[in-house]
Amino acid sequence: MRFLHLGDLHIGKCVNDYSMIDDQRYILEQILEIVPQRQVEGVLVAGDVYDRAVPGEEAVKLLDWFLRRLAEEKVKTYLISGNHDSDERLNFGSALFEKSGIYIASKYQGKLYRQTVEDAYGRLNIYLLPFVKASQVKCFFPEEEISSYDRAVGTVLEKAGVDKKERNLLVAHQFVAGSGEDPELGGSENIALQTVGAVEKVGTDCFEAFDYVALGHIHSPQRVGRDTVRYAGSPLKYSLSEIRNEKSVPLVTMGPKGEVEVELVPLIPRRDMRHLKGGLGQLLDGKNIQSPEDYIYVTLTDEDPIPDAMGIVRQFYPNTMKLDYENSHTGQAQLQPAEVLRGREKSFRELISDFYRMMYGCDISQEELEIAREAAKEAGIANETDETDR
Repeated sequence: MRFLHLGDLHIGKCVNDYSMIDDQRYILEQILEIVPQRQVEGVLVAGDVYDRAVPGEEAVKLLDWFLRRLAEEKVKTYLISGNHDSDERLNFGSALFEKSGIYIASKYQGKLYRQTVEDAYGRLNIYLLPFVKASQVKCFFPEEEISSYDRAVGTVLEKAGVDKKERNLLVAHQFVAGSGEDPELGGSENIALQTVGAVEKVGTDCFEAFDYVALGHIHSPQRVGRDTVRYAGSPLKYSLSEIRNEKSVPLVTMGPKGEVEVELVPLIPRRDMRHLKGGLGQLLDGKNIQSPEDYIYVTLTDEDPIPDAMGIVRQFYPNTMKLDYENSHTGQAQLQPAEVLRGREKSFRELISDFYRMMYGCDISQEELEIAREAAKEAGIANETDETDR
């Protein structure tokens, strides 16, 4: 069977006050064209379907249109919720949708959702694991020692009774890391993920029973640990840090047990996202202007501020999203990348202590730190086994 693996659609998203809804419709139409061209039989949507828990009317209509088109093509759709989605809203009408081949798992209910299909090679089990927190898993398995995200997801998969001898496919939305290597962030993910996300990591070891793992949560397309554990990435660029990403959709062919082929089919956006840097005169020279309808981030290197620089630039690049300066005056004030990275490497204790000191001008007490740690564990962003914050 052939599947398209999608993730992080973020339908309804705005970037720097620009609505992306038309761009999202354009890219979804492109995906719909791939379906008959490549004889796709199933579509996997790995969470963050909407950008907000309460999506706008345009976003709801666009998802409705996309799912209806897939149903008309007789393509089965397997969809889970992400951390941006509302469980209840995404689950509305799910029992009715199943009659049209649309299978939705929006909230973990103590049992891993499964659909089984058959092809020339026999049974294929498709498991759906929506975004889940350690605290949710603890409610269903109070007898288990669940002290981390990794253990929580591991428990869910162990309790599912997955038969390793059969062909198994999993759709999940978590922060998954390979052996000693974190995935590359796209930049437009949730800010909590970028700062303290390391404590909610899930290792690839728990996915050994699955022939392919379709992941969502990270916006940069990439493999994790092995070629068949993969983030599809967002289908569009949603931040400046993603401008070098080559967006694509994985085409997954499930052969006999243990044989999986993955081909990345390129996606071409309605408008690209680019970063232009240089003096105003240089950037707006007619010889240098290309694809003026693209989404543009501009960094001016002129030493003196230019009155209404944004207005001038938008005469040539109407979809300019942001403008800043980089010159001798701004160099000292800007936070250097190395400093940002050091902040991401800090332990939970260091992050909380820095925040407390900034807010109250004094050090946090051990008692207050313990209270903060317990609250963070309940929220699913701290790990009892992380000794670096003790």
